[in-house]
Amino acid sequence: MTPDIKPLVAGNWKMNGFRNSLTELGNVTAGYDAAMRNRIDMLLCLPATLIFSAAHVALGTRVQIGGQDCHFNQDGAHTGDISAEMIADGGGTAVIVGHSERRTDHGETNSIVKSKAEAGLRGDLITIVCIGETEAQRKAGETLEVLKDQLDGSMPEASTAKNVVVAYEPVWAIGTGLVPSVEDVKEAHAFMRENLTARFGSDGAKMRLLYGGSVKPGNAEELMGIANVDGALVGGASLKAEDFLGICAAYEKLC
Repeated sequence: MTPDIKPLVAGNWKMNGFRNSLTELGNVTAGYDAAMRNRIDMLLCLPATLIFSAAHVALGTRVQIGGQDCHFNQDGAHTGDISAEMIADGGGTAVIVGHSERRTDHGETNSIVKSKAEAGLRGDLITIVCIGETEAQRKAGETLEVLKDQLDGSMPEASTAKNVVVAYEPVWAIGTGLVPSVEDVKEAHAFMRENLTARFGSDGAKMRLLYGGSVKPGNAEELMGIANVDGALVGGASLKAEDFLGICAAYEKLC
């Protein structure tokens, strides 16, 4: 944790969920009580088909709803894509860009991720920029070099502590059950903080840095207690209210 930064716990449902899945969202909102609201901010990034309905379920609860990707243009001939403005029009307040699954499955480069992040800011969305190294890069000792390259190439110039969040997700830890050591996470987040502070000044020093990659209720307290870890980007464990709230509950002891 970073002093004076309110943590954010964000869930990424990925390509999962139907309308009946919003029962889980209802359970999350019910568990996000006043005490928890004082400790942490909460966000769930859902498939585009659910954003509008989810925003209505979450209305008045302070649980924020977001999208998982956006096109860098506001509109146009881009079949199958969704713009930041469309996410906002559906009731979303945030968007994830640059997730490793987008970088890998869709060949998204740093410049594409930066354009999408700029679109998120244009649409007045809190924009979560994801970075992280592969297993091969980690074994080659290239982790910090990769993080620097992705930060330098993916972050918009207009990034502030209020409109951008950075999520460190080691690609090899996503959905595998593998988790970096405390020292590895500490090193990565300290490096990110140094890089962002050098570039963005006080905004970089206050920007929320999330850890993602097999975060579960059982390891959340240890991971969230690491210096410069200001919350979590949660994948599979965000699909079940009990698991997601269990991760959020780690802050009962930390805050």
